[in-house]
Amino acid sequence: MQIRTSHNSLRYRLTRPEVERFGHGRFITETAIIGHQPLTYTLQKTDIDQLSVTFKNHEIILLVPQQTALNWTNTESVGFDHQDYSGLYLLVEKDFKCLDNVTEHQSDNYPNPLAGK
Repeated sequence: MQIRTSHNSLRYRLTRPEVERFGHGRFITETAIIGHQPLTYTLQKTDIDQLSVTFKNHEIILLVPQQTALNWTNTESVGFDHQDYSGLYLLVEKDFKCLDNVTEHQSDNYPNPLAGK
């Protein structure tokens, strides 16, 4: 699972196995150590109405409505998004293989629909 931030946006990208794990569980989480401090980022199903985010104790938790998670993990839907009350844009999406040559491992990524065009 990857996170990207840019200006006032937060984007989570998940590989095929991560989407499957999320679909079968309540949450999926990763931790990066920056200096000597952990930064944990989590995607968690919950009984809320809209996508929302919290940040506390070095952890970003993106809260996903149960029905949204179910629809996303069981269909070809690429992703879902929401702009929260503070103007923060939140996006969760399936990670596609890059079209250009990159050195990162991509065998678990979804096939890029633009490949071969």
